[in-house]
Amino acid sequence: MRPVDSLTPAWIVVDWGTTSFRAALVTLAGTVLAQIETPEGIQVIPDRAYEPVLMRALEGWFAAHGPLPVVALGMITSRTGWVEVPYVCCPARAADLAAGTFRQTLPNGAKLIFLAGLTDPARKPFADVMRGEETQILGFGVARDATLVLPGTHSKWARLRSGAIESFQTFVTGEIFALLSQHSFIAKAGAGQNDPPDWAAFDSGVAEAASEGAYADAFLSLLFSVRTGMLAGALGASQILDYVSGLVIGHEFREARGQGWFKTGDAIGIVGNDQLNLRYGKVAQAFGLKVLDGGEGAAIAGAMVLCRLFDKESPDAD
Repeated sequence: MRPVDSLTPAWIVVDWGTTSFRAALVTLAGTVLAQIETPEGIQVIPDRAYEPVLMRALEGWFAAHGPLPVVALGMITSRTGWVEVPYVCCPARAADLAAGTFRQTLPNGAKLIFLAGLTDPARKPFADVMRGEETQILGFGVARDATLVLPGTHSKWARLRSGAIESFQTFVTGEIFALLSQHSFIAKAGAGQNDPPDWAAFDSGVAEAASEGAYADAFLSLLFSVRTGMLAGALGASQILDYVSGLVIGHEFREARGQGWFKTGDAIGIVGNDQLNLRYGKVAQAFGLKVLDGGEGAAIAGAMVLCRLFDKESPDAD
């Protein structure tokens, strides 16, 4: 039987994305004992030489604890990663995601399990996809019916029903904000992101996106209010990026509402790992929603849901 106490390492969880490498040393109960983070995302590793990078990053843990099994998720399992793992189709349960893995053995004998992504073939005009967010959803928990939003570069809205991830939809909110704030007239006019944020400017952008007026449906036109707001003296240079952030995230919610993801008075879960959760929570309230906080450790918690299923497959499991 695998150890389940809070001190014994049982798995290494690797979240390997385009721009970063993150690893966590985790007990079977889900306690994180140590973490590693480097900028060695898959886009900077030449000739797809992923194995040497992984072995070097984890050598200290392997030396101290032996060849612990490794579970890898994120873009490392994509077409541009180490190995392309086929997507599992919605509706999907934890057992379906566990069955969709690809496995191999590292040079030290450790098991390496690549997790599958998820696809929703019902989306138009083409099937939607995610890699990595499905573990966050499992970490939130699929036992109750719920609607979740997972903020990020490519924000995901997902519906949980009858113990499964029933469907989801992607909004490229973070990427649009990055393009606007770095490569547009907005970038030239703005004075950079505020720390702490200018919440009044952010709320003003949200209010415009959440307006009942028909003008707020015209997102491309609404963006021009950044310039007209400056000309009218209503927006200063230091307010612009927080105002735009409110507009863009607010319009994500407006479009999600139009797609049937929620109605006023509903509760939604917000699952993520950074300050975007706070912004999304403020926007959710502006749209009359109650917020269920999904916390910041959902990805590891979800990976451990699958690791416990993998452990049950082992010959020495009870």
